Amino acid sequence: SFSATWVGGGYINGTAEAVYVPGYGLAWAQAPIGYSLSLVLGGLFFAKPMRSKGYVTMLDPFQQLYGKRMGGLLFIPALMGEMFWAAAIFSALGATISVIIDINVNISVIVSALIATMYTLVGGLYSVAYTDVVQLFCIFLGLWISVPFAMSHPAVTDIGLTAVHHVHQEPWLGSINSLDIYTWLDNFLLLTLGGIPWQAYFQRVLSSSSATYAQVLSFLAAFGCLVMALPAVLIGAIGASTAWNETEYGIPDPMTKKEADMILPIVLQYLCPVYISFFGLGAVSAAVMSSADSSILSASSMFARNIYQLSFRQNASDREIVWVMRITVFLFGASATAMALLASSVYGLWYLSSDLVYIIIFPQLLCVLFIKGTNTYGAIAGYLFGLVLRITGGEPYLYLQPLIYYPGCYPDENNIYIQRFPFKTLAMLTSFFTNIIVSYLAKYLFESGTLPPKLDFLDAVVARYSREHMDKATLVKSDNIVLNELAPVNPRHSLTLSSTFTNKEAFSYVDSSPELSNTEDD
Repeated sequence: SFSATWVGGGYINGTAEAVYVPGYGLAWAQAPIGYSLSLVLGGLFFAKPMRSKGYVTMLDPFQQLYGKRMGGLLFIPALMGEMFWAAAIFSALGATISVIIDINVNISVIVSALIATMYTLVGGLYSVAYTDVVQLFCIFLGLWISVPFAMSHPAVTDIGLTAVHHVHQEPWLGSINSLDIYTWLDNFLLLTLGGIPWQAYFQRVLSSSSATYAQVLSFLAAFGCLVMALPAVLIGAIGASTAWNETEYGIPDPMTKKEADMILPIVLQYLCPVYISFFGLGAVSAAVMSSADSSILSASSMFARNIYQLSFRQNASDREIVWVMRITVFLFGASATAMALLASSVYGLWYLSSDLVYIIIFPQLLCVLFIKGTNTYGAIAGYLFGLVLRITGGEPYLYLQPLIYYPGCYPDENNIYIQRFPFKTLAMLTSFFTNIIVSYLAKYLFESGTLPPKLDFLDAVVARYSREHMDKATLVKSDNIVLNELAPVNPRHSLTLSSTFTNKEAFSYVDSSPELSNTEDD
């Protein structure tokens, strides 16, 4: 069920589109390899430390180390990422459905969003796990069944020929010219490393029965991602090898009509027999649902636990938390739908927010898990630096003009400058090193007495036994912690806590939180 989260409609439609669009082609279809690698890296380096410390959501380690406010700040890009992802998916689904049954796109978006929200509400994580497996099976079957039918359509030239020869358009294998290689690398790193810090991924890792099992699942999912991309690549290639004027689609071709992003439903609709195309399109719609519901569930579980429970109501009952989750599932579902309907640039918003996940959350996650001694000051400085560098780089999708012109940038047809320099990776690295440098600087200034303790307004360095520390200690619910004895944190298991939210075995691994054992050294 891991791979289903990534193999959503956006992934399949997007891969087919990249292969189809002239001048891009297979060389630019980075999502399959990028996401598979990100699952492999997640399994190798991130699944074990997160899972064995018994965290419940991705934001737990941040709140434990950097305090509640910082957790809230990091919730913003994480939430935006999940919301815009869901919105992008709903709009993809709306497009697919309006291709099949000739109805208004908006109606189909609203109906599909309602269905996804309803079954997330009813089932929670169980529904996500089961529906995912069923959906993967459907997508796989649906797409593979339709590929041979589409290939044998009389209007389609042999795709082996069009891979390297110019028939109807540029060859679909595509190429990367020397100017674009940095952009290619930037996007590739963005997909690979930026694909790790998503709650939708850690939700699966943290609810699996053991750390090793979480790793195995990640590797299997990576394989699943690659396999599922094959039919999408073939369908994109078929789209590039079709003489569209010989089909019912007519002229001009999808590229000229600006319908390249719908190439997958178009191929299924116009090059396959009716019953096959219904099956294939149904499969794609199912795919889309699965990723939408898991991202809405992720957003609401982060909100209910990390914002509501840990920041406002530490002793909220489990029923209350479950109700908060239900309400937020509904609200987030509604707002994702609203965004999808105003969808002129929903993909642009999603690009921007997944950039923020890569530039802001990824370096912070590295620091929290692998680098000792970072603190809230460094985290905030890194956050701001990353944010500023990303926004000043501009975003052609949102017509955002850059403020910093890196070497090699050029204007597009709307006169918005496009960067060739890998500035997103630069922003991520800047954010990472800023976090480390500022953290150590703050630690040194306070501990050497250069700055008086009262200036430590975030209680991040000096105030060892401050309230913030109490909160960090109670992050994993526990009744009595004697701080001066530095007792390890033993969580109290509440029996009613719904399984949507916690995994009981996770707690057997909880070790005492790191800062409590570091407090002796002064």
